[in-house]
Amino acid sequence: MQHRIALIEDDLILGEALSERLEMEGYICDWFQTGGAASTALGRNAYSLVISDINLPDISGETLFIQLSEQLAASMPAFLFITGHGAIEQAVRLLKMGARDYITKPFNVAELIAKVRQLCSHQALPVQAETRLGISSAMRQIESLLPRLAASRSAVLISGESGSGKEEVARSLHRARDADGATPFVAVNCGAIPEHLIESELFGHVKGAFTGAIRARKGVFEQAHGGTLFLDEIGEMPLSMQVKLLRAIQEHAVTPVGSEHPKAVDIRLVCATHRDLLAMVETGSFREDLFYRIHVVHVEIPPLRERKEDILWLAAHFLAEFSQGRSTPFSLDAEAQRALASYPWPGNIRELRHCLERATILSPRPQLDTEALFGNSLPPAQTPAAATVQPLADHIRDCERAYIARALDERGGHMGETATLLGISRKNLWEKMRKLGMSEPG
Repeated sequence: MQHRIALIEDDLILGEALSERLEMEGYICDWFQTGGAASTALGRNAYSLVISDINLPDISGETLFIQLSEQLAASMPAFLFITGHGAIEQAVRLLKMGARDYITKPFNVAELIAKVRQLCSHQALPVQAETRLGISSAMRQIESLLPRLAASRSAVLISGESGSGKEEVARSLHRARDADGATPFVAVNCGAIPEHLIESELFGHVKGAFTGAIRARKGVFEQAHGGTLFLDEIGEMPLSMQVKLLRAIQEHAVTPVGSEHPKAVDIRLVCATHRDLLAMVETGSFREDLFYRIHVVHVEIPPLRERKEDILWLAAHFLAEFSQGRSTPFSLDAEAQRALASYPWPGNIRELRHCLERATILSPRPQLDTEALFGNSLPPAQTPAAATVQPLADHIRDCERAYIARALDERGGHMGETATLLGISRKNLWEKMRKLGMSEPG
């Protein structure tokens, strides 16, 4: 395993030269040209060392260091600053604040590499987290938020269309809080519970509380004690129950149906909805006080049609799952891939999964085509014939963008390894991504 280094340098020539030299020395180097891009990546990935210029185009290296010290705390990587002679006093001040070392411009590259080796030798090799939610910039941004949300006990509200992956985001947040799986994750769909049973489902009941209560039962609040409680479709909860839910959240205690004795519960609450709760507050169908109690942090998941990069990435994951136990794995032909990428997916990820699962059951061949996927149900505007009407240059551009995105995902977003995989230089890859409108990983 290799040490991963974050290089923050806005000078294109110096940045490329340093990143290539660090990779020649056996390090994994992620090069960022702004402090903002680096901050996002540092919140998501584990690094052994950060090499940062003090003067950055969007934020000073000192401000970035202070912000990261607060956000990352004990997981803060070592910092090595690059500075000019006129900023040595600032570099010394950063050393007193916890930075490990600095080097002044112009510097000898061998001297820099020596400092890097020394600093990395005292750092444990980091464990890199796997991308779970998607390769689109929107989902990577959500994933980068999870470590910060995991460090807080505040309530989180996840919104998005039905089937867009709200529960998977909630589960990923729980994993970020409890990587070992020692605490429970309990999910309940508020819209699927009959109104007369919802209080018992949430808070539990004692024996004899009502007809049919032949024994005591814990509700989901008690079942999730010490872990995460995920209340899906919170907008479907009856008004009469919203008052009791608010009280349970505020007092960190529940009273089972038929009991007079409250029970303390310690949960991290995550709610989800496909509805506009603020509009419901205005119409009186959702309590305003409950809305602000569960809306401390809001995570909005865009629909699948707005993050097309994720479609084939998700399809590959589903097909790998459906291929388990088979000698020949399922795959998609070129027309099927284009059809999947151009279809609007009104049912989002859930519809995509069902489409692929049905195709793997009914197709006589392991390579799936558009007929296996859609049969005759593909809308006319989405047929392969219609999809090929686009100009050739646009089609080539879309294919190139999707191919580079898949290659980046295979190499964990590492630019150098992706360039090698594609048979081009890192500079050429960066220029292609810029022309294609693709953001650099992180």
